[in-house]
Formats: sequence, C-alpha cells, structure tokens
Amino acid sequence: MGCADVNGLSLYFEEHGSGAGEPLVLLHGGLGAGEMFASMLPVLAERRRVVLVDLQGHGRTADIDRPLRPELLADDIAALIKHHGLPRADVLGYSLGADVALRTAIQHPAVVRRLVTVSTPARRDGWFPEVVEAMDRMSAAAAEPMKRSPVYELYARLAPRRAGGYRRSRTAGIDW
Repeated sequence: MGCADVNGLSLYFEEHGSGAGEPLVLLHGGLGAGEMFASMLPVLAERRRVVLVDLQGHGRTADIDRPLRPELLADDIAALIKHHGLPRADVLGYSLGADVALRTAIQHPAVVRRLVTVSTPARRDGWFPEVVEAMDRMSAAAAEPMKRSPVYELYARLAPRRAGGYRRSRTAGIDW
C-alpha cells in the first residue's frame, strides 16, 4: 500500500504478488475502488506483480481540482508505471477503468505491453441509450438514493476526508 505523487495527485495503489512474470495494473470502474478486484486478486498475483489503483476521486485517492477525464487519468497511470520503475505493464480496466486503460495505451504506448478492456464501448454512442441518459442525469440529487447502495458503503469506508466530514465527489457531482 502506498501513494505515488504524480501529476499533482497523491495516487493510491497496492502491490500484490511475487514480482515474477509481467506486471499487471488493474483499473476499477466508476464509483468503485481497486478492491473490486479482491475476489480474483489471489489468482492473478500467483504468477505476477499486480498493482491495484484507486483513480482520482475514487477509493483512497482524493479528488483534485481538474476534470475527471480518461485522458488525464491515463497520464496518471503512465506516471505510476514509471514511478514503479517498470519499463511496461499489462493493463486491465473495467468500465471507467477500461476507458483509462485504452487512453493509456493510446497516449503512452511504450508503457503498455498488453491491454484488456472489460465492459466499455469505444465511443459514447456505443452505450445503451438508457445508460447514457442515466450518466447524463448524475447530479447532487442522485446522492440520497445512492447512500443506501454498496457503492456508497465502499466510498464512505475508503474515501479521504476533508475538514467537516465530507468531500465532494466530482465522479457524480455529489457532496457526500
């Protein structure tokens, strides 16, 4: 467990595994955290070094004053790979993490050996229309119903705190 200071962000990460085999970086989905991979982590870490990451404004990585855009998050992942002294890594991302993984491979091809994307379209119009509509409706009004969800429980347990006991999550534009 640790944090890497990259691009003005204190990026939380955990390392697991033996270090044998190619390193693997795992990127979680939106409103999630690296621990979403907990059930598969033991198998993945048997033969390789695995780095779990909490993206900006997710899990144990605090938000900073910049947009949450896959292009910017990809710069963070490339910097993290370099921070670990790795010449390259395999990168697996789920949903938002897949967008970030894809952007990392596009923007920083020298640091990505193999790319795996799970549950993400290549273009916005690749999402089901009801998913795009739901994403567009995300606002502070969505906070109260979400407080009864497993996503909020994870957020409340992991998220760095600001003075006053809450922080703003620009992931959904919500003050929690």
